[in-house]
Amino acid sequence: MTRRLLREAAARLAAAGVPSPDHDAAELLAHVLGTGRPLLRPADDPADDPADDLSPTQATAFAELVGRRAAREPLQHLTGTAAFRYVELAVGPGVFVPRPETELLAGWAVEQAALAVREGRVPVVVDLCTGSGAVALSVATEVPAAAVHAVELDEPAWAWAARNLAGSGVDLRHGDMADAFPDLEGRVDVVVCNPPYIPLEAFESVAPEARDHDPQLALFAGDDGLAALRVLERTAGRLLHPGGVVGAEHADVQGESAPAVFVATGRWSDVRDHADLAGRDRYLTARLAR
Repeated sequence: MTRRLLREAAARLAAAGVPSPDHDAAELLAHVLGTGRPLLRPADDPADDPADDLSPTQATAFAELVGRRAAREPLQHLTGTAAFRYVELAVGPGVFVPRPETELLAGWAVEQAALAVREGRVPVVVDLCTGSGAVALSVATEVPAAAVHAVELDEPAWAWAARNLAGSGVDLRHGDMADAFPDLEGRVDVVVCNPPYIPLEAFESVAPEARDHDPQLALFAGDDGLAALRVLERTAGRLLHPGGVVGAEHADVQGESAPAVFVATGRWSDVRDHADLAGRDRYLTARLAR
């Protein structure tokens, strides 16, 4: 019965335009069963499946979740969690769901913080627009010697970040990145940010999962999508010490325009853009000139 339900669920999700119907159907079933996905064998595996004893209550719950996913409610809202690098985050309505591509930016921040530790320093890392707290928690988890600070403006998102960062040692604040952390000015080693970067005119082209469920504040950034990045450039310039570094995610079509925001001010060196695993322009890095 389980295999039939999975096939039917995947077909329903595919018909609804869900990008990864097989994966999502399996994730929802694992959630209902309280198992990990490795316990769910491929449909052509002749071995017994531990999920074959699906109860009527579980079957009903699974059908309801599949219906909500077919309506393009985010998978992570349905399961209540999102995996990100080596941590698991609580997510739901009111917070931006972290994307796999942002793990590369987080990895860059981890590497920069770890480098400072190897040099015998306690790195100060600031995560602007922290959202769920994904990047800040990753740095704090992977580089425990780092002093990690994070800020979020949107109140519901801040509440999710507070939940995820509880006990991590991260200094989480509620406020605007434009004037955040006046007490850290000129003292920060690494500034990292996944800002909003979608142009307002692109509203209709955004996937329903993001457009209808992620906070608008986390998505859209003015007519050209670079408004938040300009604020970030000024804030990073204020917080970093000379030689400190900043990293920021951007849309794949902003591989030239996003770095240009930093180049134009003349106060940054080593301005570079980086591709994601699919080869798409994804994030920029820069160093505050000495």
